[in-house]
Amino acid sequence: MAWLGSKVRTCWWLGGNGHEAVDFYVSLLPDSRIEGGHGPEGGPPLVLEFTLAGTPMMLLNAPGGPPHSHAASFSVLTDAQAETDRLWNAILANGGKEVACGWITDRWGISWQICPRRLPEMLASDDRAAGARAFEAMRQMVKLDHAALEAAYAGKDTA
Repeated sequence: MAWLGSKVRTCWWLGGNGHEAVDFYVSLLPDSRIEGGHGPEGGPPLVLEFTLAGTPMMLLNAPGGPPHSHAASFSVLTDAQAETDRLWNAILANGGKEVACGWITDRWGISWQICPRRLPEMLASDDRAAGARAFEAMRQMVKLDHAALEAAYAGKDTA
């Protein structure tokens, strides 16, 4: 129970179908697993403990929670377009909705940003013009395209 050693973990509140969501979440990313759950005798777990890509998480599995918004989200850094595509397509195929700029909302209302690992580096570059080109390219996308972002950053015309 290594997750008990973590001082801080994020807690998500889902309206009574949390085990289904956690099963889906841990299927998406390596180093993810359900650690345990507890709640009233004979009922579904009220609290689910899980690890998502090595990060300890907790889910409150009870009706009546607040609606979710982009104010809190999962942000996943991907190393290749294939990984971005796999995650994006899995969330979309499981009832998700595309948003913009690499954002997608899963069927439980949780927002995800599926983002190339290199994008934050581009945006924070000392070459402000290159960073601005990458930012503007990102703003035109729904699912992020690694090659198009790199081309924009480098100042190459992809049209």
